[in-house]
Amino acid sequence: MKILNIVLVEPEIPQNTGNIARTCAATGARLHLVEPMGFRVDDAKLKRAGLDYWHLLPITYYHDLADFFSKNSGPYFYFSTKAKRVYSDITYPDHCYLVFGKETAGLPEELLLKNPDSCVRIPMIDEARSLNLSNSAAIGAYEVLRQWGYPELEREGALFQKQAEKL
Repeated sequence: MKILNIVLVEPEIPQNTGNIARTCAATGARLHLVEPMGFRVDDAKLKRAGLDYWHLLPITYYHDLADFFSKNSGPYFYFSTKAKRVYSDITYPDHCYLVFGKETAGLPEELLLKNPDSCVRIPMIDEARSLNLSNSAAIGAYEVLRQWGYPELEREGALFQKQAEKL
């Protein structure tokens, strides 16, 4: 079984984290949350955005980035508007970690400078600062899953299954 890990470093907006949690639940990805966060995990907005998918989701919490790195061994891919490589030009191995920074500042620049070959960006126009965090995490997750052939994910909807049964 292939494992995809989504890491949020100091997320600030509960709705974004809830949406990412829902994406993780629907894709079988694991969610890693690095503190401090801009909300409490019992926040109603967080719970609402994740709907009733929380029981499908393995979540691990960390006190800070040092705690996260001490408990995980990568490989890591750092999503940043400051990166030079395009996210879809990378081949993602099993057990990889897609790492996203907080909404207002992204990932720490010192982390990016220490890992230039692992930094990736989602292309966008120059005038745009960034995409929404939950959209970026979904784009990254689905690129990895596409490369892996969507392991263990349903690829055909019920409408077409019912139609095939009638034939």
